[in-house]
Amino acid sequence: MIAIIDYEMGNLRSVQKGFEKVGHSAIVTSDAAQIRSASRVVLPGVGAFEDAMDALKRRDLIEPILEQIQSGKPFLGICLGLQLLFEKGFEGGEHEGLGLLAGTVNRFELPESYKVPHMGWNQIKIRQSAPILETIADGGYFYFVHSYFVAPSDDSCVALETDYGVDFCSMIWRDNLYATQFHPEKSQELGLRILKNFAELS
Repeated sequence: MIAIIDYEMGNLRSVQKGFEKVGHSAIVTSDAAQIRSASRVVLPGVGAFEDAMDALKRRDLIEPILEQIQSGKPFLGICLGLQLLFEKGFEGGEHEGLGLLAGTVNRFELPESYKVPHMGWNQIKIRQSAPILETIADGGYFYFVHSYFVAPSDDSCVALETDYGVDFCSMIWRDNLYATQFHPEKSQELGLRILKNFAELS
């Protein structure tokens, strides 16, 4: 069972429908017992870093998330769900994240010719061939909507980069932990392929 964590931050149904399109059922839940019993967990999200952490705390979801990751079960973060994995975010001040990966979440500081948020289709550059990237070619296009990006302290976790005035990390991979800055559920065929690969990890 794939559990999509519901903390009222993002279009959860679109992620669920993405998995259904590739032949895998998924539940949207904020129930800790269901999250713990799931074989795979997805943390999506759209919105502000501080609000997301507060929502996870209010719903007592931080411990189940950490337990699932530490157990070795496949875990996928999407957009804000990637950013929350890091130590600190700097949206509206300095705020603590889940601290699973060393690094920070920073706002784009770009020339005026680049609009922020970074919104729309952009290419990926493969740095590591993570299992969920099977059949995904270098230079593929994915859909982004974000004003902040992750800056890992250790770039050994960087699986993909994307150029938007600067090269930024657009996907991390460490053991059973995967997370993308882009939205696979909005990225048509290539995005659905990533969801399928994740659902079928051995």
